[in-house]
Amino acid sequence: MKSLLVAAASAAMMVASPILAQDQAPEVPQEQAAEAARQEQAPTQEQAVEAAQQEPAGDTAGQTASATFVDAEGQEVGGANLTGTDNGVLMELELAGLPADQWVAFHVHETGSCDHETDHESAGEHFNPGGVEHGYLSASGPHAGDMPNQYVDAEGNLRAHVFNSMVTLDEGEGSILGRSLMIHADGDDYQSQPSGEAGDRIACAVIE
Repeated sequence: MKSLLVAAASAAMMVASPILAQDQAPEVPQEQAAEAARQEQAPTQEQAVEAAQQEPAGDTAGQTASATFVDAEGQEVGGANLTGTDNGVLMELELAGLPADQWVAFHVHETGSCDHETDHESAGEHFNPGGVEHGYLSASGPHAGDMPNQYVDAEGNLRAHVFNSMVTLDEGEGSILGRSLMIHADGDDYQSQPSGEAGDRIACAVIE
């Protein structure tokens, strides 16, 4: 009888031992558990790249603005319509009464003021948020406000579509809303500082 009791006790201890071992398993520190959970939830690099590519582009497309050019006498001589895109600003120009049969410089200037009594000096310098040199041919240029020369026909008319990929119509650093468009008397040589030897400011328009 005593042998049977000993055997039964031993069997009971063997059954209880695994349960006791499970109850006494060491706890994982809270910090390690939290880190493991974060790693399980964090996306892989490939997933992050794919998600970024699927995010919609900034909502700048379709924004519009306009500008009315006045000459050195303060008379209206044309206008511009501007359309924002996700990659820059498209400008449609139509002016009359300009120097015939020649190239003229076309820039964005930093200030939205076209005072003909100051020869449009009120428009300030070229729009240049990057603080670089002027001109496509300069070492660090161009200014954001630098654009290609435009040709005036034999009747003194200028009609053109110009795209500038360095500016926007939103409220960021590259925005040209509230600034001015400028036509100069001569062509821009794309390298002389600070404005390409472009000559007098003969037509100015505030972008609104």
